Amino acid sequence: MRTKQELTEDIRAKRRAALVVNARSRRGRQLYADARDRLRNAGFDLLGAYAVDRPGELENSMRAALALRPDLLVAGGGDGTISTAGRMLAHRDIALGLLPLGTTNNFARTVGIPPSLDEAIATIVEGKVIDVDLGIAGDMPFTNHVGVGLSAEIMINVPSRLKRIIGRIAYPITALGLLSRHQPLKATLRAEGQEIVFTTHQVYVANGGFHAGRPITADAHADDRLLVAYPVGGGPKRELIRETARNALTGHRRTLRERPFIAVGELWLETDRPAHVEVDGEPCGSTPLRIAVDANALRIMASQETPDH
Repeated sequence: MRTKQELTEDIRAKRRAALVVNARSRRGRQLYADARDRLRNAGFDLLGAYAVDRPGELENSMRAALALRPDLLVAGGGDGTISTAGRMLAHRDIALGLLPLGTTNNFARTVGIPPSLDEAIATIVEGKVIDVDLGIAGDMPFTNHVGVGLSAEIMINVPSRLKRIIGRIAYPITALGLLSRHQPLKATLRAEGQEIVFTTHQVYVANGGFHAGRPITADAHADDRLLVAYPVGGGPKRELIRETARNALTGHRRTLRERPFIAVGELWLETDRPAHVEVDGEPCGSTPLRIAVDANALRIMASQETPDH
């Protein structure tokens, strides 16, 4: 395994890369050819370039790209695409370049990758290799978050066409339709000798610092060896709506020391009935569930100014 500096130098000198773009993501189809051409114009030798437009083909395309043995895998898409790439690159001697082409792009925001294609390409061309944490939900690595309860129901039911047309507003629209019949959960969280019980419609466990395109707190990020667990509101549905609105307005001003946040390296989460789980926007089983940090598991291309712990 090369050091991060050695990998950075090899990427700059050899320019051996592969590109995989999820053409089903919000801007993927529109920007695939542009991204491919810009990388080539920047001097990258694209060993393979893939625009994935069929469900279930993303992992196969990434597997084919990795078989070409690039130093850099550039992945374009939303959080589900980036999470798939992160899972496949965990503990490998290959860096991940991010092109945030999805709806909310939470992980890209967490690691400071700008949403514009120009700036994201510039980060890949001019940046450095750093390593960040992954989370593990059960046996599933993830980059950004685990959602239990209503958010998993939303991910299962939100129309993909609606996401492409109106972006992240598709999620609250779908949520309002589901909320009228959703019943609250009694959740038990065990971590570091503590047992915390709460009633809520929604529990999140975040590895990164953003959710739904908004900051969770001012001091949550993906390189701190911590998971951030928190319920959103209590049993009454009005509390969920109020807390969701409050999070959107005040996330950048809150800190991990405040309630309701629980910052730990590992936790066990169970609910009074099996509840659907989504991992980075993709359905992934149900509770109970163990969630833990996999420290410094993923190498990514970030800007020169990005801290690296």
